[in-house]
Amino acid sequence: MPNMKITGVGMYVPERVVTNDDLAKLMDTSDEWIVQRTGIKERRYAPEGMSGADMAEKAFAGALKQAGIEKTSIEAVISATLSPDHTFPGMACFIQEKLGLNGCAVMDIRNQCTGFLYSMAVADAWIRTGLFKTILITGTELHSTALDFTTRGRDVTVIFGDGAGVMIAQATDEPDKGVIATDLHGDGKYAKALWVESEGSVFHPRLTHKMLDEKRIYPQMKGPLVFAHAIRRLPESMQAACAKAGVTVADVDFWAFHQANLRINEFACQGLGIPPEKTLHNIQKYGNTTAATLPIVLHEALEKKLIKPGMLVGFATFGAGFTWGTMLMRW
Repeated sequence: MPNMKITGVGMYVPERVVTNDDLAKLMDTSDEWIVQRTGIKERRYAPEGMSGADMAEKAFAGALKQAGIEKTSIEAVISATLSPDHTFPGMACFIQEKLGLNGCAVMDIRNQCTGFLYSMAVADAWIRTGLFKTILITGTELHSTALDFTTRGRDVTVIFGDGAGVMIAQATDEPDKGVIATDLHGDGKYAKALWVESEGSVFHPRLTHKMLDEKRIYPQMKGPLVFAHAIRRLPESMQAACAKAGVTVADVDFWAFHQANLRINEFACQGLGIPPEKTLHNIQKYGNTTAATLPIVLHEALEKKLIKPGMLVGFATFGAGFTWGTMLMRW
């Protein structure tokens, strides 16, 4: 049975840097307030007219070169995003067309911050069954067009940034490479703890002037509740995945965390005894790019040579839904 390995990773973030001081000019906040609660110093915003598919295209070029393959060998595109360019059709269709991959299979996964990890799990399953040998996984987020830049929206707005990351996953018969354990979870009981209420098909009509006036079109978050669950579920899943693989947390050579909040990741590392050299945090520079965070942090870790062939690499995420999970992969 073949296994999945990652042969190419690419990332793109827009040129425009938005600092905490920039946001402080628009709402009642400060650099100290934001850094203390999230660890974020700045984030990137896309220019008007740039789409999520455009960002994916820019990230794709580097991944394709790294993989050393022709794009015609890509048999499927899996797209993870909470901010699709349009309500329908799916984001994967727009990315496929942008990249000139017309004709291959396409699929969207809407698991927000955990979306990329779930996409990796689906790609692994497809490869193991022999359905496909080469799959493009994309995470693209264009948050800046859907944020409330007033004090009312401060708690959410200061967290998010725009960006894209992609991976090229390929089948391998090498016994010492690929995914060795996956642990996935969700709890819809907390779906409204971090969500956007409207527009929605449950409403008739889907969008009204009242919704706009009441700012129900903007993300809402119960921050303390999200934080409390994240610092519990993330370590639980990491330990569960390690148990499935027959290893310990200490055996993992590098951990790639979803970049939602630096404090959450620091808490997990401290609780599980993970030293700083075994991970990389870049939320300080980019904010939370949701489905794009895993490939972006992985790309930078590879550039810094923090990950080398033969290493055991862990991916851990927690996000809206609530959804969370861990994957272990021999690089």
